[in-house]
Amino acid sequence: MNSARISELLKTRPKTSSYWGVYSATPLVDSHPDLGAAVAKKLAKRAVDRNRLKRMLREQVRKAQSSRLSLDVVVKLRAPIGRGTRGRLRSKEKNLIRNQLLGLV
Repeated sequence: MNSARISELLKTRPKTSSYWGVYSATPLVDSHPDLGAAVAKKLAKRAVDRNRLKRMLREQVRKAQSSRLSLDVVVKLRAPIGRGTRGRLRSKEKNLIRNQLLGLV
């Protein structure tokens, strides 16, 4: 997904939870559904956690796109993770984030 398409999607109204903002729209003519992920360094300090979050995002959106979702999607992290664990993403927080994402997608 190119930056112009991401910017276009970010102007739409998102579905939100405490951690995520999900922006979606119908795909352009003659193209398949696409995914964009935005996990800011300011919100997830460690690269390991940012990459883990992006893998979780891809997994959940692909499952949704294969079964029922046929939209272009941009998912954006809205709140900092790991505040109580010195910036590290722990399993309890991962499960909470994953469940919130499932509810949105």
